[in-house]
This record gives sequence, C-alpha cells and structure tokens, in this order.
Amino acid sequence: MLTKDELPDCPVATTVRLIGNKWKLLILRNLINGTQRFTDIIKTVPGISKKVLTDNLRAREADGIINREIFAEVPPRVEYSLSVVGKSLKPVFDAMSEWGSGYKSEL
Repeated sequence: MLTKDELPDCPVATTVRLIGNKWKLLILRNLINGTQRFTDIIKTVPGISKKVLTDNLRAREADGIINREIFAEVPPRVEYSLSVVGKSLKPVFDAMSEWGSGYKSEL
C-alpha cells in the first residue's frame, strides 16, 4: 500500500494514480460484480496479456484495493475480490457508467 507521502496532494490525482488506466478500470469493473478467478478476468478484459493482468492484480493488491485468496487445492485455486477500500469505489463506477451511458445516448 502506498504511503501518504507517495500519493499526490490532489485527491483527484490520487484516484487517477490508483485506478486511472484502462486495465485498472476494467479489472476493477469486473470485481465490482463479484469475486473472480484469473481466467474469468482475462476472458472479459479484451486485449490484456497475462503478464499485464498479473502485474495489475499484484499492484492493486499492494494498494489494498483487492484481496487475493489462495485455496489449498490441487491444482491451486486463486480468487480475487474487492477489499473494503475497493468496494468503496462502487459509487465512482456507478457514476462513470451513468455518465458514459448518457454520453453515448447524446451521440
């Protein structure tokens, strides 16, 4: 998790730093709808490579936005879900979805 000193002073810039690229947004969009496995995410985020997905999942976990749970099974099963902090992003995504729908309807 980043320290306060590592984050920008501006709250909008902080939000952009944590969720502000296409891969981060699409991964979080998926997890807002519930827990998913790596293969579920990669199937529903077109164009993302396994390496980029892995890097983004690890970074969001380090930021405290997602949880990674490993199940002691053979083969091992790993599931990703939003943390409490990650779940607090739901209103942001709802607003983005509403805005995007309105924008598209105006075209």
